[in-house]
Amino acid sequence: MRVCHLTSVHSHTDTRIFIKECKALVEAGYEVHLVAPGAPSSVIDGVHVHGIVKETGGRVKRMTKTVKHVFKKGLSIDADVYHFHDPELIPTGLKLKKMKKKVIYDVHEDLPRDIMSKHWIRPIFRKLIANLFERYENKSSKKFDLVCTSTPFIKDRFKSIGCNAVVIHNYPLLNESKTIKSAWLDKEDVVCYVGGITFVRGINEMVQSLPLTNSKVELLLGGTFASMKESEASKKLDGWGHVRELGYLNREEVYETYKRSKAGLVVLHPINSYIESLPIKMFEYMSSGIPVICSNFPLWANIIKDNKCGICINPLNPRELASAIDYIIEHPEEAYRMGLNGRAAVEKYFNWEAESKRLVSAYERLLK
Repeated sequence: MRVCHLTSVHSHTDTRIFIKECKALVEAGYEVHLVAPGAPSSVIDGVHVHGIVKETGGRVKRMTKTVKHVFKKGLSIDADVYHFHDPELIPTGLKLKKMKKKVIYDVHEDLPRDIMSKHWIRPIFRKLIANLFERYENKSSKKFDLVCTSTPFIKDRFKSIGCNAVVIHNYPLLNESKTIKSAWLDKEDVVCYVGGITFVRGINEMVQSLPLTNSKVELLLGGTFASMKESEASKKLDGWGHVRELGYLNREEVYETYKRSKAGLVVLHPINSYIESLPIKMFEYMSSGIPVICSNFPLWANIIKDNKCGICINPLNPRELASAIDYIIEHPEEAYRMGLNGRAAVEKYFNWEAESKRLVSAYERLLK
């Protein structure tokens, strides 16, 4: 059975798309193709990768020309199932449905809620755009054979309008990181954050907390700023001198950063698109055996408190964040136990190895 994954936005090495989903389907015996912008055209780890032109010139060209390239290349593959990963490919999915193809829409995030925090959309237009897009997405998604979501909250939203929906959590791969019991003493007095860097993801609060700590820790900051405005504003804060800016990190560099750190931060602001999210970085911290310091959202607090693997704080309070960092640094034995508890929870519940079986089962049900 031939399967084709489509993306106009993500890299062909994207963790969810390539490393997790495509490779899981290859292992299950499917012939898997992946169309992605700027990719090499070759077979990588059993996946037939097809590169298309990566248009430059901003979002408009990507959402028009790049999308056309993706559709044309995907159609030439003549797959039995098309699995697309970007909302801008919804029209492509609808065209493929008219051609009697099986189509899966993979929803990585709750975009209608996420639009409300997009810095590049003028605030006055955000609610209108979010409402219009949600109506369009809902109407279109009912025509697809399956909606594959990253969280239960998003799955329930699509289920409520009559879609065939399944949740495939974006949990970490167990073999990407290992807890080494003797490694804690080798760690530095640093905490880390890896991911997209924006105001609403807590960059200012992280930076502001550093001078307030008794332990005077440093922050290993992996990732890139979403805008020059945010970068310039954060670097003017007093705490920036305690930040080691690492830039974009590949998978090996990400886990090397975790290995050096005594805690991982995920202090997203309490906006609608984050409160019910399940950020992969939180589970990667747990998988790497380091305590999590996270926003006190009810969903997150249940995971962290139930598994005794970190500290929940008010993400808008830098002093509270500083106190949590100090607790981790000043209580190494307790911090070490938190790290072990987090790793154990990932091994038992929050791992991709279990989710990959759910993905393959969803495909089997669809094709029957």
